[in-house]
Amino acid sequence: MSALPSALSASATTLTSAGDSATAPRYGFVLSATPSQLISMDKYQRKYQRHKSSVSLEFQLNRATLPSDSDAFAADYGYPTFSLGMRYSINDVTMRRTSDPAWGLAEMVDYDSRLGNQISAYLLFTRPFFRHKRWSADYSLGTGIGYSHLKYNPVDNVDNELIGSRFLIYFAAGFHATYRIASQWGIRAGADYYHLSNGALNRPNKGANFIGASIGVQYFPYYDEVRDKGANENDVAPRRHPRSGIEGAMQGLFSRVTVGVGGKVLNEEWQHTQFRTRPGDPGYRTNRFHFYTAYSLSADLMYRYARRWASGIGADVFYGPYASRVEEIDTADGISTSHSPWSVGISAKHSVYYHRLSLDGAVGVYLYRHMGANAEIIEKPYYERIGLSYSFPFLGGVSLGASVKAHLTKADFTELTLSVPIRIK
Repeated sequence: MSALPSALSASATTLTSAGDSATAPRYGFVLSATPSQLISMDKYQRKYQRHKSSVSLEFQLNRATLPSDSDAFAADYGYPTFSLGMRYSINDVTMRRTSDPAWGLAEMVDYDSRLGNQISAYLLFTRPFFRHKRWSADYSLGTGIGYSHLKYNPVDNVDNELIGSRFLIYFAAGFHATYRIASQWGIRAGADYYHLSNGALNRPNKGANFIGASIGVQYFPYYDEVRDKGANENDVAPRRHPRSGIEGAMQGLFSRVTVGVGGKVLNEEWQHTQFRTRPGDPGYRTNRFHFYTAYSLSADLMYRYARRWASGIGADVFYGPYASRVEEIDTADGISTSHSPWSVGISAKHSVYYHRLSLDGAVGVYLYRHMGANAEIIEKPYYERIGLSYSFPFLGGVSLGASVKAHLTKADFTELTLSVPIRIK
């Protein structure tokens, strides 16, 4: 029985030797399994969802930050770890519609549609908020890409409304507790949530949302180096070390202007071909859709009150030239309502920084939006945006990034962004 830990330790020692020999070991790994359940996001999904169970196997290669790095951001976050991870999800998730007025003209089929299995590759940030001799606790956030071996098609997977493309956007979040069973080993358990969808770049795109309890083993030879360290502004003098990351960045009050260019496939076309097109007609329950561009412009007033954080408020303008196509669909379905390519909102904004990388989030409410009948039914009066961006100091802090705009986690469109900060003295 002792051969396995010895072999794993030998492999892990080889990993740690790849680091700087002048510092403590900083590489480790996690092996875990997560039995989980698919979340039904609305009453319509509950009508056709059948089996919802899944189990995923996960491997993470971790790189720890250490006090010897003299990195003020690392000190602020309690010396976090950064990981490359792989998750393989084995899904017993099936769907089948039964007769119901909600499905309109769609004909029912005599088989179960399947979600299929997925594999995801991702980058993960894990921030410990408690460490003790035996116990530690953390939260994690990650994003990456996924691949699904099954997707919607009108031939033999017609009720799979969750996934409409092979390649997907992956997002994960979790809370974990680890019990140290040896100097370099721990047993880890926690709760994980992960999401797979295509960001409205194809249809269908309800997305697959899973939540479950994870259990695994962790190898962390760096634990003693960081055990007694926490988030402490005084761990590293912020203005004396070149890696403090605050000099030259926007501090205090600043504004920023962000432009975005992205795209989407219309949920209105999906709904029309699924439920309001007669069997036998061209386009009935098709899997071919047109791609439309989407544009955004935001002006924000922000206050960076710490190295890690900035918060503020902003005005958002969205332009969707596809509004004319939505109007055509509504007219064909005998619906009379207002349509405009312009939408205007106001939102609360928050940015979380780690050196030049930032996680940017917003929650807003519409002041003006007339995007047709489907939007009135499925959209909320509020919207969310989340994205990652990277700033370039030699360009005055200009940032490039990518973000998703959504309504209650359902993607509206995905965009690339360019943000220009303006210092306010």
